[in-house]
Amino acid sequence: MELRRNATRAVKIGSTTIGDGNPIAVQSMTATQTQNIDATVGQIEALYAAGADVIRVAVDSNKDAAALAEIRKQTKANLVVDLQENYRLAEVVAPFVDKIRYNPGHLYHHEREKPWQEKVRYLATVAKDHDCAMRVGVNCGSVDPAKKEKYDPEDSITPMLESAWEHCDFLDSIGFTRYCVSLKDSDPKKVIEGNRRFAEKRSDIPLHLGVTEAGMPPDGIIKTRIAFEQLISQGIGDTIRVSLTVPNSQKSEEIIAGRKILDDIAAGRVRSVVDYGLKTLNIISCPSCSRVENEAFIELAQQVKAMTAYAEDHAVTIAVMGCRVNGPGETDDADLGLWCGPNFVNLKKGSVELGAFPYDAILPRLKAELDIVIASKSTSGK
Repeated sequence: MELRRNATRAVKIGSTTIGDGNPIAVQSMTATQTQNIDATVGQIEALYAAGADVIRVAVDSNKDAAALAEIRKQTKANLVVDLQENYRLAEVVAPFVDKIRYNPGHLYHHEREKPWQEKVRYLATVAKDHDCAMRVGVNCGSVDPAKKEKYDPEDSITPMLESAWEHCDFLDSIGFTRYCVSLKDSDPKKVIEGNRRFAEKRSDIPLHLGVTEAGMPPDGIIKTRIAFEQLISQGIGDTIRVSLTVPNSQKSEEIIAGRKILDDIAAGRVRSVVDYGLKTLNIISCPSCSRVENEAFIELAQQVKAMTAYAEDHAVTIAVMGCRVNGPGETDDADLGLWCGPNFVNLKKGSVELGAFPYDAILPRLKAELDIVIASKSTSGK
């Protein structure tokens, strides 16, 4: 499936370019102590070999910066520096990286008497002088206090958005446009809402997608997958990071998971009902996993695709879900939904349950309901 993409500006990060229709880049971050040069280089090389387009390294001291200079000599990977709370380290590390990430909520930690605009101007100048891109990385756990106090404590999204928009406007005003933005939260729903709202206002700016503190596999992958499915299917997102709690030796699983999610979204294998913006038949099915209670689900998904070929010119969404975990709720947004149990397939029209049917009896009933949906849409002009 050809995924639609927002027409974002191109941002070059070393040998990789995000935005402007380029392939969605997959990122990760080292979990080693940066001053342990051998371990950090080893992890960078493992991530690079797994297909990482960009790799982030944390630097929080001059000793970390000195280690980064040596690390740069030993790898060809595109490197991003995470400045943590010390923005002044930018000029020390910029010669050795391809992108600088700063968090607007951390700028107040040093030189509090200086306005944030002066600090961002300094960062942009350093980035430009050393041929670096930048990321404005807004995080739910460290939002600018001046923004948080303006809103209800229950509203964690608007302060993040206001901070991001404000920094984008300032960077644009000083002529620095080689940047992307991230809006991360540990709640996939907030990640979806935040990035949708940002893209509605600034669809030109590339977005780095991620669910922070996603946790251990498989739950961390599932939470991240759902956020990515909803956003990428709508053209939102130019680079991704799957953040997993795994041993250092398994860090490359983040890259493998990220690429698998992208491949599945493009193929319509999703865990949540997504809107690809198609004017034609849209059949989506969740990726097979250990939660599937009957392997006949896979064959059924193929049979549904073949049986519904006659309706390919109608804007109808059919969701085929493989288990009772995703099925009941995740099919609510589809015109017709199937969720598969051990012995029966549950059929739904939107959120309305139509009954459970044996695997060998579901297709005729599905076709009858599909014909009703097509007739209804034709009558209503939808």
